[in-house]
Amino acid sequence: MKKICFMAIAFVTMSLFASVSEIKVDFKLDFRDYVLGERIRGVVDIVNSSPETIGDGASGLNDRFFIEVFNSKDLTRLDRKGKGRFIAPFYLRTGEGQKFEAFLDDHYNLSETRRYLAKPVLVRKGIRYEGEVRAFDIVEGVKLSSAMQMFSNSKSLQRNFTLSYWSRRGSEHLFLSAADTGLKKHMFETRDLGPLSRLDKPIISIMPNGSVVVFHRVNSDQFIRSEFWSLPNNIEFRSRNLVADPETAGTATVRELYRKEGVKPKVNPWWKFW
Repeated sequence: MKKICFMAIAFVTMSLFASVSEIKVDFKLDFRDYVLGERIRGVVDIVNSSPETIGDGASGLNDRFFIEVFNSKDLTRLDRKGKGRFIAPFYLRTGEGQKFEAFLDDHYNLSETRRYLAKPVLVRKGIRYEGEVRAFDIVEGVKLSSAMQMFSNSKSLQRNFTLSYWSRRGSEHLFLSAADTGLKKHMFETRDLGPLSRLDKPIISIMPNGSVVVFHRVNSDQFIRSEFWSLPNNIEFRSRNLVADPETAGTATVRELYRKEGVKPKVNPWWKFW
């Protein structure tokens, strides 16, 4: 009798694993480390090897996909911000697969610097199909310089900009972070400005018209000039240019700055203008 029960349990277990293996879900992050404030993007991969169609949304099926995020230290699961979709509606017939884009920061508060764990899950008819757990870190980055912006039409608003660097895919990258302080506290999206060579210190300049310009060296021969519009309610990317001669590239901006401020230009190396 015991032998029969054991065989029955083994059969049920094997059937369950066979069923689970018919649907595969995976989630691969773009990077292992993210500077605080960056978008946490990854690619979801769903493969349907089962004999039935799977899907949700417009398909009329009720399968659900989501990504669980945990604090790696104590394995507590983070609470979601809302009930928004992680990926676009999907409809997969037998033998089909599809990839989707997903952003973890749209669904979880990832404002603490620490290690997190992410696990993709697809629920179908009460069965959870789980993918591999992926670890990622939120870091502050190594601070290089900072600047503050004041707004004439909003005296209580102060915006702090920070330039920092962090290693990414074998090279150091420069990041621009921005956060409002004072009565209105808000952190904006952190931007990756590209590879950084530390032969020269990156420079950030805030113009009277709200334009924010960052110069940084990308290699021994070239610099990158990144420009943003910093408005009271948002920050907009404007342009990114690769320049061989930063002194020439910055001449027009420097002359305009001195013209508006009524200061006589001095003959200085390019980096001392800022």
